[in-house]
Formats: sequence, structure tokens, C-alpha cells
Amino acid sequence: MQASSHCERYYGPGMKLREIIVTKAIYPSLQHTKRDLAIGELLDGLITAGVVPVDARAGLLKETAARERKGSTGFGHGVAVPHAKTAIVERPFAAIGLSSTGIDFNSLDRQPVFAVVFMLSPLSNLEMHLNAMESVFGALSQESFRRFLRQARTAEDVITLLDETDASTLPR
Repeated sequence: MQASSHCERYYGPGMKLREIIVTKAIYPSLQHTKRDLAIGELLDGLITAGVVPVDARAGLLKETAARERKGSTGFGHGVAVPHAKTAIVERPFAAIGLSSTGIDFNSLDRQPVFAVVFMLSPLSNLEMHLNAMESVFGALSQESFRRFLRQARTAEDVITLLDETDASTLPR
């Protein structure tokens, strides 16, 4: 692959969800029902997957909590996208977790959150962050995507949904 095509893949619009969401950080059944603990659980998935060093955990949780205090990342319809920008990553990475009972994210619609996408983006590249957020929000804004995501029972179910979404929204 040429360097320029690699850069375009991550800089340009239309980032694939599977390029952003880390397979080993998909949790079809979050253990925690409190916002900050659920975010920590998803961050731990990115640490376990080798995306983030364990010694960065406390700082990233602090950064994410500060972002949540500025305004909820629960944008309604049962979904939230907590996120942080960091120099630790060179491209966006995300973990995804599902909650059968719902989590209070102080969402805009005051409803519980059943799907959480926790994303880390490079501090030095706002365009890359915005492209990744556009891809994630684009999928989460679709009622059918949210419904199928909430029905997912395994990581494989989530991966299938992500693959199908990527195939249907991006040119081949």
C-alpha cells in the first residue's frame, strides 16, 4: 500500500467502523451500570487489546470525566460516545459496550444508554477525530443500526453489524 493511500484512508471522510472499533474491545454485556465505571471497563478493553498502555489509564479516565462534565456525550436514543483526545494514539480507536439495563449518562433525552462507544483520537489531528466521529455518529443516528446493536448478544453479532454497515455505506 502506498503511504498516500494509507493516509487518505484515515484522514478522509468515510472511515470504516471496523477501522475504528477494536475487535478485542467489544463488550456485548457490560458489567458496570455506572457511567464512569462503564467507561473504565471499555478503556480496559483497549488496554487489554494493546492499543493503550496500562500506565495511561488514570490520565485518560480523568480526561474523559472532564469531557463529560462539559456536556454529556449521551446524545439520545440510548447511545453515548464518550471520547478523549490523546498523544498516545496515532489514529482513532474505539471500544463498544452494550448494557441490558441501561446506564445514566445524563443524556439529552434523559433516557438510559444501552450502547456506549468509547473513542480515543489523536490529539494532534482534529480532522481525523472529526472523520471518526462522523462515521460513528452516522451509524448511531440510524434507527435500524441502534436496534440491531441493542439486539446483539455476542461480539460476533456486533462485528457482523459493523461489517454490514461498512459495506452498505462506503463505496467499494
